[in-house]
Amino acid sequence: MADGATTTAGGAVATGHGELPAGAGAFEGTHELRTSIATVCLAGTLDEKLRAVAAAGFDAVEVFEPDLLASPEGPAALRRRVEDLGLAVSLFQPFRDLDDVDPAAVARSAHRLHRKCELALELGTDLVLVCSAVHDGAVRDDALLAAQLHAAAEVAASHGVRLAYEALAWGAHVSDYRHAARVVAAADHPALGNCLDSFHVLSRGDDPSGIADIAPGKVFFYQIADAPRLPMDVLPLSRHHRCFPGQGEFDLERFHAAVVAGGYRGPVSLEVFNDLFRQAEPAVTAVDAMRSLRHLRDRTFRQRPGLPPASPAPSLPRAPAVRSWAFTEVSASPATAGAVTGLLSRLGFSRTGVHRSGPVELWSNGDVRVVLNRRREDVRAQVTALGLATPQPHALHERARTLLAPVVNRAVGPGEAEIPSVVAPDGTWVQFCADEPADGGWLADFAPCAPAAVPAPRGEQPVVLTGVDHVALPQRFAGFDGAALFFTAVLGLQAGPAGAVPGPAGLVRTRTMTSPGGALRVVLSVAPTSAMLRGRPLGAGHLAFGTDDALAAARAFRRAGGEPLPVPGNYYADLEARFGLDEEFLEQLRENSVLYDRDAGGELLHFFTRSVSREFFVEVLQRVGAYGGTGEANTPVRLAAQAAPPTA
Repeated sequence: MADGATTTAGGAVATGHGELPAGAGAFEGTHELRTSIATVCLAGTLDEKLRAVAAAGFDAVEVFEPDLLASPEGPAALRRRVEDLGLAVSLFQPFRDLDDVDPAAVARSAHRLHRKCELALELGTDLVLVCSAVHDGAVRDDALLAAQLHAAAEVAASHGVRLAYEALAWGAHVSDYRHAARVVAAADHPALGNCLDSFHVLSRGDDPSGIADIAPGKVFFYQIADAPRLPMDVLPLSRHHRCFPGQGEFDLERFHAAVVAGGYRGPVSLEVFNDLFRQAEPAVTAVDAMRSLRHLRDRTFRQRPGLPPASPAPSLPRAPAVRSWAFTEVSASPATAGAVTGLLSRLGFSRTGVHRSGPVELWSNGDVRVVLNRRREDVRAQVTALGLATPQPHALHERARTLLAPVVNRAVGPGEAEIPSVVAPDGTWVQFCADEPADGGWLADFAPCAPAAVPAPRGEQPVVLTGVDHVALPQRFAGFDGAALFFTAVLGLQAGPAGAVPGPAGLVRTRTMTSPGGALRVVLSVAPTSAMLRGRPLGAGHLAFGTDDALAAARAFRRAGGEPLPVPGNYYADLEARFGLDEEFLEQLRENSVLYDRDAGGELLHFFTRSVSREFFVEVLQRVGAYGGTGEANTPVRLAAQAAPPTA
């Protein structure tokens, strides 16, 4: 239970959104390749970027030239700064539009290259990235292009520098990595090699198996990025929507395996252009970046045990199954705790335990358990912790720690259960509970008390719940992709497609994370910027409980004095038009403010309570058949109803 303990991992560096493990760079075996990241991935000054990269445990950094040009420090001073942080400069980039059909332009490029090679050496690297040309004067004859690249390699070699030639996916003539490799081979110079970038290969739909045909030793550098598959040209996709491995839809395990199998042993470097990442706190983004590389490595080598012996066995502990929800925790201030307990009571919960060491209560409806934490005076009411039942809580905790999740140092009183815990990117505690606890496990921390009577009329049954169907967690504006990566990498949840639903303040981004078998669902959401500027919007987060009969549950809730969220009559008129529902059934839905949806697998009936605070309300839902969603089609109606002023 989130009881105000500190979140550290053997000492920590505060970031403003949780804390990073101190000494994260000491982790070894992250990857058989050294880890690197381009400064363009992060927000902030160059110094802030370098400190974030070092704190997250990277070995090296690519210096993006615009970052250098904006820095008040010269290249020699930056080199010392990088070395003091325990980093190395892996690459200086980019050198653009080297080749040209105009001899005068070629001469100017040679002069420019001399200067950039000197600059690279001052920074502490002997490698410069050269992009395939995109301008109208690009050379379109492979023999002439090879000759110009050979001459450029001569210039670089005179400084002791090497050139890594990269095929941009939108290159004027060279846009295919295989084409680039042929030209590099024809240029035949030891200071000229290839740069392989997963984005430029996979965004075109190219097959990475051709990497095996590149001559050994001629891959000088390897960059990696993921991306969603969006219906747009590859250039805007590259400039604005790249993301870290595991946050997009590319098959990066196959690409990574192809590079390693080809004999490459240099750094693997993240090069991600993303508008949101370049607005977010750099320390948080850098941790997401390192987490993505560790997760990529784990997935690649677990799925491909036949990779070369130089590739060691995965070092991450396997993700034990999360079998069920042990509990969910809601924190409430003294001013709103009564409203929370009143809502729980009307939903059929009763207080069944009091924590032995503080103002924390256990509320139960059958086997469904909610922990009410009254310690937090800084919140009105919101979900603050997820208790997950797993056969190996300590193994799951170690996996989370290795993936840089901030660890909770929770004070444990005499006789209390130790619950390994970490902090999710939004600040929610994730607590790992044994699913077959000895001596009661975490439940033994609560002194039993006689259940209070559930407020239901004589002879009426209270709301009967079957479990936690899902938990909805709001995310900070730039943290949507990072949260999805956390739940994927740490807990092994599978990310559904990202969606957007309209609300009164604009589009709300959503994504459902689901465990294999569907026992665990977490719905992530990000409110529109305008709503975030005014504070968290209504409907920002909630608990969704399952039931076998949503109509009966809605009736019982109302008879107990509960107020369901009102649903406009226009909604039910549309239901009849869309689904042709029986009039009697439709009237039951209308009378009880129950919403309805249908997909190929089955049906959904659900209702919502009025919000206790901007951060907390409850949903009760019934899945009929194999309905697979979370009622996304009804979310706009729910958001509008929550935003409407109260009628009384």
